Amino acid sequence: MVTNPLDALPKIASGKGIHLYDETGKRYIDASGGPATFCLGHGNEEVNEAIKAQLDKVAFGYRYHFRSDAAEELAEIIATKSGGDLRHTIFTTGGSESVESCLKLALQYHSARGEQSRRRFISRRRSWHGNTLGALSVSGFMARQKPYVGSLLPVSHLSPVNTYRPPQGVAPEDVAEHCANELEQEILRLGADKVAAFIFEPVVGAAGGAVPAPEGYARRIREICDRHGVLMIADEVMCGVGRCGTWRALEHDGVRPDLMSIAKGLGGGYLPLGATVYSEKVAEPIYEKDGMPITGHTFTAHTTSCAAGLAVQKIMEREKLVERVATEGVHLKTRLEEKLGQHAHVGDIRGRGFFVGIELVEDRETKEPFSPDHTLVKKIMATGLEHGLIVYPTGGNVDGVKGDQVIIAPPYNATRAELDEIVDLFAVVVDEAIGKIAS
Repeated sequence: MVTNPLDALPKIASGKGIHLYDETGKRYIDASGGPATFCLGHGNEEVNEAIKAQLDKVAFGYRYHFRSDAAEELAEIIATKSGGDLRHTIFTTGGSESVESCLKLALQYHSARGEQSRRRFISRRRSWHGNTLGALSVSGFMARQKPYVGSLLPVSHLSPVNTYRPPQGVAPEDVAEHCANELEQEILRLGADKVAAFIFEPVVGAAGGAVPAPEGYARRIREICDRHGVLMIADEVMCGVGRCGTWRALEHDGVRPDLMSIAKGLGGGYLPLGATVYSEKVAEPIYEKDGMPITGHTFTAHTTSCAAGLAVQKIMEREKLVERVATEGVHLKTRLEEKLGQHAHVGDIRGRGFFVGIELVEDRETKEPFSPDHTLVKKIMATGLEHGLIVYPTGGNVDGVKGDQVIIAPPYNATRAELDEIVDLFAVVVDEAIGKIAS
């Protein structure tokens, strides 16, 4: 009989704030917000009441039959927060679907303009964009792609943009320019008339471990895409909607994309919700030629999901939580650096806001990662659960096989005392997990 390893996990019973409780009553501090999703923590009564109130009226009005206040109000908030001409929204049920719609809109845009030859996408290695076949195709996450090779779209994958692990022979201070030039060279190699869009995470999440692009990179990417008629897609599913201390992660870089995928922090995990946000530039030829975007699914703009997201966004605005993430994120990273910055097996502490990555290495001087045979990320997860700490570890961040990193992404309303507790407990978990390798 086949055994599912997930069967060994504890069974959830309840949650409140930053804490979760399993069926035995054991308490866990949710230091990663699940997969960087639970931006308000658990059991928020205001959000729950908004969901109940919508259910009491109607759960869902199908988008081709009805509009809804919840969807329209939430779309207006997204447009205001996104700024510029990013005023159009298609709601989805999650991040993969949001990315998929970005890809489809890019293709539809070029088709509507009579440029049917623009079919190719360019992305980066060590990036993650989702589990649907299109989103998986543009991802650079070897372990998650492997079973599907042969059925994925042809995509160009460029070097990761990581100053801790720069491309061979490139100095850290030259990474931005080198990687931007690499994009332009690939566009020219393929032929600009063949390229639909470039997709990237402004701060790489699961595949890299909260890796922000260096200063100037996003601006150079914007210039290159504009010069060659290539659309720029920012995948902000994990790093956006306040997670990095600005509502859009690319606000930090002073750049706006043509299309943007968002999800996790939009609805805070209360109900499945995401969105594809796109500009007037993209919308105009699509509406003129086709009447509307040709994408979407049964539960697009699900009324109750939008009501949940609307409540989450109103709380974030009223309590100034994005601003709080910006300031308290400095405290979180400082405390991690104080506690682990000189640790023999901590190579890098990076990130923005409440999106911090810790890269674990066998040798600090050479940056040599632990052997994948040690399964360190599994040991980190298991040891964390033993101590009542939930973090988000992933492997393969160096070359697709080797490399161990952990993301800490607490709720935006986590108190300073809770942040300090996370850091202190995480330091214990790191030592014990690595100690299990030594023994």
